[in-house]
Amino acid sequence: MSSTRPAAPSRDESETGRREHVLDAALVTFARYGYRKTSMDDVARAADISRPGLYFYFASKPDLFRAAVTRALDGDLAAAERALADTDRPLRDRLIEAFDHWTGRYIGPMAKEVAVLIETNPDLLGSIPARYPRRFAEMVVHTLAADAPADRADRVSDVAQTLLSTANGIKHEARTREEFLARMTTAVDLLTLALTAAPGTPPA
Repeated sequence: MSSTRPAAPSRDESETGRREHVLDAALVTFARYGYRKTSMDDVARAADISRPGLYFYFASKPDLFRAAVTRALDGDLAAAERALADTDRPLRDRLIEAFDHWTGRYIGPMAKEVAVLIETNPDLLGSIPARYPRRFAEMVVHTLAADAPADRADRVSDVAQTLLSTANGIKHEARTREEFLARMTTAVDLLTLALTAAPGTPPA
């Protein structure tokens, strides 16, 4: 009986994995100490890489910061998109999971610092803090529109914007991710009724 060993990762795959490890370590380090107080040496130590090795991947601290934030937001958006695209599941479940990936994961002591880090450095991030939320909002609108009856299409935008505003408000109030999920579940259940209830029908 013969066995086949899994192929060793290629050099490119190893480099990609190493770069991603550096970016993950960088984001946590920036969140812990703040952008201005974090040095490239701090990131190198956190990522267990030499300082020259860090500069091999990133020419400057601003470049590293933008890449770390972009990687995190790309991951959040991709996870939310996968949840919304799983049309075998009910709309409410997909929405709750998507908002958890996009917003809920930033609840809690360390996670919250990442959100603050992104929100308080617009001069370094340019259009990034606005571009990604806009893409998530478009995804939510598209998902709601696909499930809404034709005669409720005019409600889709209002429902989407209310869900987005509600999630943002809960993010600043909730102490735990579990609390965020519980409150967001209530919001999704209430607001998606607006897409199915007849006009003028009072909430149940």
